[in-house]
Order: sequence, then structure tokens, then C-alpha cells
Amino acid sequence: MNDRILFARADERLGRFEVRAVDPFRDAELLHSWVTHPKAAYWLMQDATLPDVEREYMSIAAAGNHDAFIGLHEGRPAFLIERYDPAEVELKGLYDALPGDIGMHFLVAPVDQDRRLHGFTRAVITTVMALLFDDPAVRRVVVEPDVRNTAVHALNEAVGFTVVERLAKPEKDALLSVCTREMFQSAVSAAQATATATATAQGVTR
Repeated sequence: MNDRILFARADERLGRFEVRAVDPFRDAELLHSWVTHPKAAYWLMQDATLPDVEREYMSIAAAGNHDAFIGLHEGRPAFLIERYDPAEVELKGLYDALPGDIGMHFLVAPVDQDRRLHGFTRAVITTVMALLFDDPAVRRVVVEPDVRNTAVHALNEAVGFTVVERLAKPEKDALLSVCTREMFQSAVSAAQATATATATAQGVTR
């Protein structure tokens, strides 16, 4: 059993986020409950069986250009991350890859509406991006969300992504979007400045 924490960050409002590698056998049941949930429709595994999920993440673990992680919030599994080489996985032959490109998918675990923390998904994608850019070789994150997934488009924009073009993939129409390290850092700084200004204004008006 490998619970080694590979990355961690503290969110000022929501607490500690950590990342560990997926264990395809130990985590399969948990991941199956996540990826087959109705809210995970864009993950494209709605009809997957438990053995299907085991095989999928065993395959990812064995690949040299694709890996998967469990994200923890305050020590509890809360989100899934996949990191991949977009020149070889998902986008091979569909875009002009640059040195330092990395691709990613993320999925937040389904929770009841009354248990949802305000700003949690934004904190998750910020953690995912910080994990990716923690590797100094990474210069740009590349994603290809479904054109219909407007919630993810808004999150991507909030952390610095810009849309490059619409792509026709076998399984979906996607919006190819990219975010450089500088774009991400700028977006994070802007969000922090807004949060500080809001807190200051609330303190003054109370």
C-alpha cells in the first residue's frame, strides 16, 4: 500500500490539499463510484464495470506517458487527476505539440448539494495546476474538454486557460485550450487580490 504524498498545498479558506498516486486495485471501487456517477457524464465511463475501472487504471499505471492520482482534502479522497503527454495520448496528431506540454483531466468526487463547499472545485483545479507546474520541465498545460461542458470551461478560464480551437475527436467535439505557467500565476495572483479586496471591504462595512 502506497500512501506517499507526492504534492501538497494549503488553501487559505478550505484547508489542506494533497496528492498521491492511484493504486489501481485498492482505489478501483472508489473510482468506480466516482466515474459512473451521473455527474461524471463527461468522464465517458458511465457504463463501466468495476473490472473495467481496474483494467483502465492498471493500463494507465503501466503506461510511460500517462499517470493518475487521487487528490485528498483534509486527508480524505476528494478528486481524481490524470496527467498525460498530449503528443502521445488524447491529442496525438490533432495539434502542434510544443516542448514542455502536459495534458490533464480532473474529476471532483460527487457530493450532496448541501455538503458542497463554496469554491471547492476552483480550489481543486488550482491544486491540479500547481501540481503540474511543480515539475520545472512543464511549460504549458493543454486540455480538451467537451464543448458542452460549460462548467469546466469557466473553471479553466479562471485559472488562466485560453481557448485555441475546436477539435473533432472520435468521442466528442472538444475545445483545445492552453495555459502557460505565467498565465496560471497571473490568474492566481488576480484571484488572491480579489479575495483580499473583498475581505477588506467586508471588514470595513461590518
